Amino acid sequence: MSKIWLNEQLMEQQQATVQIEDRGFQFGDGIYEVIKVYNGNLFTAEQHIDRFYRCADELKIVIPYTKDKMHQMIYELVEENELGTGHVYMQITRGVAPRTHYFPGNNPQATFVAYTTEGARPVNNLKNGVKTIFQDDIRWLRCDIKSLNLLGAVLAKQTAHEQGCYEAVLHRDEIVTEGSSSNVFGIKEGVLYTHPINNYILNGITRMVMLECCREIGLPVVEEAMTKTQFKSMDELFLTSTTSEVTPIVQIDEVVVGEGHPGEWTRKIQQAFEAKLPNMLVI
Repeated sequence: MSKIWLNEQLMEQQQATVQIEDRGFQFGDGIYEVIKVYNGNLFTAEQHIDRFYRCADELKIVIPYTKDKMHQMIYELVEENELGTGHVYMQITRGVAPRTHYFPGNNPQATFVAYTTEGARPVNNLKNGVKTIFQDDIRWLRCDIKSLNLLGAVLAKQTAHEQGCYEAVLHRDEIVTEGSSSNVFGIKEGVLYTHPINNYILNGITRMVMLECCREIGLPVVEEAMTKTQFKSMDELFLTSTTSEVTPIVQIDEVVVGEGHPGEWTRKIQQAFEAKLPNMLVI
């Protein structure tokens, strides 16, 4: 039976309840993070926790623990649940208060939840690549905050799913931003292109690790927005996220990318990324 954190109580998951006037439930007034675990080891936990606190600050949510305490709690959760390879999901909301759109005046204590799930690496997708579609980016203008408000992403991902695709590549007018739950990248003539960091995209932790890999293997990087036309003309495409790692894109709408299989640079990036994973064999 899995253990979860509910505020400062480590309890059985079936025993945990959240009140109906929690602002996360009623407004999506909160943030979340997903941390990958490989063979019982937290991967890039410090970076995820740093982003968790930054996003909370952006929404003026006070996290009642230090970063060190948060890290300790997450590590204890992984140990308690004997998690091998999988994920830690964590979120915090503004707390429980009578329903008003403005912030409650009684400064309720934030509600913190964290739990684990088993999940193998997406080996088939990593080897063979995935199909994607374009979708309008209808999300709000603070995509740099990892908030609980995900309806725009959910609708895009559902449309992709209904069309037998793994991901929806989002665009504002003709400018490609990111995936519904990932960052996206193109490689053209030995140069990697990706949207610059601003309010239109989330600066993914895997994105940051991947860009470090590019420096290590000598792949130049240009952080410059691509149009849909430019995106479709790339020699190679791929996406990154905590759960997807570095996943090749082999098709966008009806356009086959390159020769229809993962490209050489993408393979090199995957290998450099895998070399950073704790106690993992390269696939």
